[in-house]
Parts: sequence; C-alpha cells; structure tokens
Amino acid sequence: MDNHTSEFLLLEFSKIWKLQVMYATLLLTLYFMTVTGNLLIIIAVVSDHHLHTPMYFFVMNLAMQDIGSVSVIIPKAVFNCLMNTRHISYSGCVAQVLLFVFFLGSDVALLTVMAYDRYVAICNPLQYEMIMNRKACSIMVGIVWIACFLSASLHSIETFTTPFCSNTIIQFYCEIPHLLKIACSDSYINEIGVLVFNAMLGFGCFIFIVVTYVKIFSAVLRIPSVQGRKKAFSTCLPHLVVFTIFLFTVSFAYLRPASNRPSHLDFIITILYSIIPPMLNPLIYSMRNKDLKAALSKLLWSFRFDKMVNCISTCLSILMGKKKR
Repeated sequence: MDNHTSEFLLLEFSKIWKLQVMYATLLLTLYFMTVTGNLLIIIAVVSDHHLHTPMYFFVMNLAMQDIGSVSVIIPKAVFNCLMNTRHISYSGCVAQVLLFVFFLGSDVALLTVMAYDRYVAICNPLQYEMIMNRKACSIMVGIVWIACFLSASLHSIETFTTPFCSNTIIQFYCEIPHLLKIACSDSYINEIGVLVFNAMLGFGCFIFIVVTYVKIFSAVLRIPSVQGRKKAFSTCLPHLVVFTIFLFTVSFAYLRPASNRPSHLDFIITILYSIIPPMLNPLIYSMRNKDLKAALSKLLWSFRFDKMVNCISTCLSILMGKKKR
C-alpha cells in the first residue's frame, strides 16, 4: 500500500466482547480521574487569587497539557472498543500523532521551565518577582507551546510523507514507533533523524533539570532555619517527583524496541507512560501543598454548598406548588 491510504487499523484489545467492555471501562475510568483531577487544579488556580503566582501558573498549564494528552488517545480507543471496530482515518491518525507529540513535548519543556522557576525562587529570591514577572512567564509558556507545536508538526510531516507497506498498527492509538514499524524499508531515515534530534533536546532538558536541582538542594541545605528548609523542599519535591515519574515511564516505553505482536506488557507500559503521569500530577502537587489543598477544599465546599442550596430551593418550590394546589 502507499501513503495515500484512507484509514489505518488499530490494535484490537480482544475478540471477546466482555473483555473489550472491561478494557473500555478501565480506560474511561482512568480518563475521568485524570480529567477531573487536572480540571480541579485549573479551576482552583484561576478562582483563588492566592494562587496567582508563577509556580501555580505553570502548574495550571501542565494540567491543561495533561488533559490534552489523554483526550487525544483515550476517547477514540474507548469508542473503538464499544463499537467493536479498529478503524481510524488517515487524517485522524495524523491528528493523533501531531497532538500527542505536541502535548508530550510540552510536558518536557514546561517541566524544564518549572525547574528554572524553582531555582530563581530559592537561589535568587530577592530578584524573583523581577525575573519571573507575569510577562516573562507568559513569554516562556508561549515559547513552549509554539516550539513544541513546530516540533510536532515536523514529526508528523516526516512520518506521513513516507510510504507505508501495511495499514495495521500494533497499538491502540497512532504512535510514531509503531508507524515506523509499518513504513517501507529505508523510507523513514529522515524521521529517525528527527527523533534522534528531539531525544538530544530531551536529554539536554534532563541535564538542565539535574544541574538546577543540584544547585537548589545546595542552597536549601545552607538555609539555617529548619522550617525554611522544609518549606523549600515542599515546593520542589512535587515537581521533582512528577519529572521522575514522567522520565522513567517515557524512557521505559521508548527505549525498548516496538514489538511485532501485541502483548499485555505493551498495553501496561503504554498506560504507564501515557495515562498514569497525567493522572498522578494533580495528586502529587496537592499532597504537600497547603495553599493548593486549601484552594481545592474551598472549591469543593463551595460546590457542595451551591448544590445543597439548589436542592433545598427545588424542594421548597415543589412544596409551595403543592400547597397552592
């Protein structure tokens, strides 16, 4: 076949209907938990003026990217499971590659920017407000989004300009390594070059974050106050944990060769790097963060109170209606 095919065939989870429903339920549950957690983070940061700081601005953007990354792949997989189909259109496959690579790259870039933010806050606190002002933060995030979109576009162009010798993808969404497996021999050298270049950029981000945190921890250990050290560590550890989980899962998934046949291990690995980090991020950031926990508690309490008031007003209107009769 050539690269003008109208559709691809994605991985079929199982030929047994009950197992397909089970997989769909699992994916939908993980998706709901991920979207709900990250949406709460976004609403809390937007609604609470105490959280209008650079650190929470970056956390909010990370939450937006996490919602985007899971929304690109899970709804289609769930739809295919429930509709008992494997098809995805050519344009749909291009969109999945473009958007998933965009959100994945944005995560790496934004985590790097967040490391710099923590470095300035702890190692250069007197100039923090001047360096990390609103304009500077907006420019940083804008550069992250634009650069990562251009990179994702380059990946998509290089991937889909190569001819494919098959239209069967051994993955439940369109993923570059599995697309390269079905590309005709020696026709994907340019995309390999792009992947290597981006891997080098990712490694550069990793080195930058490691060096940054070495300097941060050196500065924290010189803080005389125990309370000050605890506060500094509490703002750094969530970011470090999120970065470690993301790095470990993505490295484990992409450094191993793409398999030629589906397996339960491949499915678990895909879930680990594509869904689990976005799902855990809101929990990690809110676990040791008093300001964020307070904002979330206020938000949930307000939601419950409004719901209770609406319920009471509805009941009263029903009772008043009965009395008039």
